[in-house]
Amino acid sequence: MITNKPWFSSYPAGVPHHLSYDRYGSLLDLLDESFKTHQERPAYWCMGKHFSYEAIDLASKQLASCLQSLGLSEGARVAIMLPNIPQYPMALYGVLRAGFIVVSINPLYTPRELAAQLRDCGAEAILLLEHFGKTLEDAFVLEGKAISLKHAVITSIAEMLGWKGPWLDRFIRTFKRK
Repeated sequence: MITNKPWFSSYPAGVPHHLSYDRYGSLLDLLDESFKTHQERPAYWCMGKHFSYEAIDLASKQLASCLQSLGLSEGARVAIMLPNIPQYPMALYGVLRAGFIVVSINPLYTPRELAAQLRDCGAEAILLLEHFGKTLEDAFVLEGKAISLKHAVITSIAEMLGWKGPWLDRFIRTFKRK
């Protein structure tokens, strides 16, 4: 155990040196408290657009409801194949809220790598960016029935970024072709 902790000297006055998380029964309890406490505050920014805790809370609840309506089995694994975009935290919290197990998948995987991960984890659903649809299709060609996916929920970068979204989508499509 580290006994010398020099970083404590840089903490502002009033910031505790140790935190206790015993009052939370689960990660979702911690998230729910954060969403309620900081509703109007920006949780994160992307390309000049801010996403409030309240917006993330609502989007994750909507996704959780959608996932539950798919009839996935209790404790099902749901794969998330998204890069660092606004939808990722919403997807993560939505899957957790629905009571499913998150399986993060590297969005740069080749079809062979994706097929292996989907086969190994047994995911029943996947959340992915539309740009990765071909990779998923090719993974099915390679593995076929060995992949247990029943549902794919697709998003686009444009969905969350307002006027910049379509521009960024076009740029990615053009860049990907070259």
